[in-house]
Amino acid sequence: MNRIATLQPKILIADDHRPNLIAMRRLLAGIDAEIVEAMTGNDVLAAALDHEFALILLDVQMPDMNGFEAATLLAGEERTRSTPIIFVTASHADDVNRLRGYSFGAVDYITKPLNEVILLSKVRIFLELYRNKVALRSALSDLSERNRQLEREVQERRMAEEQVRHLAHHDGLTGLANRLLFMARLEAAIARARADSGGFALAYLDIDDFKPINDQHGHQAGDELLRLIAGRLRSGLRYDETGARLGGDEFALILNVDNLHDAASRAGEIARSLFEPYDVQSRTAGGNVDVRIRGSLGVALYPQHGDDSEAMIHAADVAMYAAKRDQTQLHLLGDLL
Repeated sequence: MNRIATLQPKILIADDHRPNLIAMRRLLAGIDAEIVEAMTGNDVLAAALDHEFALILLDVQMPDMNGFEAATLLAGEERTRSTPIIFVTASHADDVNRLRGYSFGAVDYITKPLNEVILLSKVRIFLELYRNKVALRSALSDLSERNRQLEREVQERRMAEEQVRHLAHHDGLTGLANRLLFMARLEAAIARARADSGGFALAYLDIDDFKPINDQHGHQAGDELLRLIAGRLRSGLRYDETGARLGGDEFALILNVDNLHDAASRAGEIARSLFEPYDVQSRTAGGNVDVRIRGSLGVALYPQHGDDSEAMIHAADVAMYAAKRDQTQLHLLGDLL
């Protein structure tokens, strides 16, 4: 429950005569509320700014400013304008003054000398209204907090679901597409190429002698190297192209090019980027070292080298092994570079 709901309600009694304050305090002694006193209009304003009151019993006649003026200023403040005010006035107050008081925000009038039964009855009503208001405010606050909590939980669940979906289709180490997503993207590329009578290139990449790097510098260095390789692959791709890690040190690329010249140019750029030195932390060297890799990149074109996914994969694989056999970095199927 909100903390404010557990606090004792407060009543402000304002009168410029001490005996009247003492009398009202005695009459309210049995009320479950904290009594705060004020003897001037300025004291009323100061107290209202420092406390939240369930009710203000405000004498009309006070020095420096009368009760009407004080009520007007209270009505002008957002935090005090809803505080109920009962004006306390002399018994001879006429109806004109009474109506005037209502125009200044009074909710009721009590005349002097005070009648204990009437006073207590009115005060208890406003205390009950205040307690209900506080309880409602507390319930709304709890509800608002619960809604925020539910929103956080929904957002966390969405993020978790998105992460699960991402992990289901991406390699956990490099963030590249995994084999499942790669196959789906390859089928989609084939479908688009067939519909548009276009083409694309499929490249297979195998890193040579990756195991010695793990053995010499540690598996952490090997993982870091794979992430760096993936980063260079990703930076060499366009927004509508795909890079995938098929497993171990094997990668695949779907490139949006449809002729030998462009395929050779793009593959050459990627190869030059990949085979620049990498800065990795070596377990054995006790610091960072430059690591160079060698690899074999084979490229096949759709539809020249295959008209379905199986044929394209086979063609790119053949080109990659041709590059490995001939100890060249890049082999474009049908044209050795």
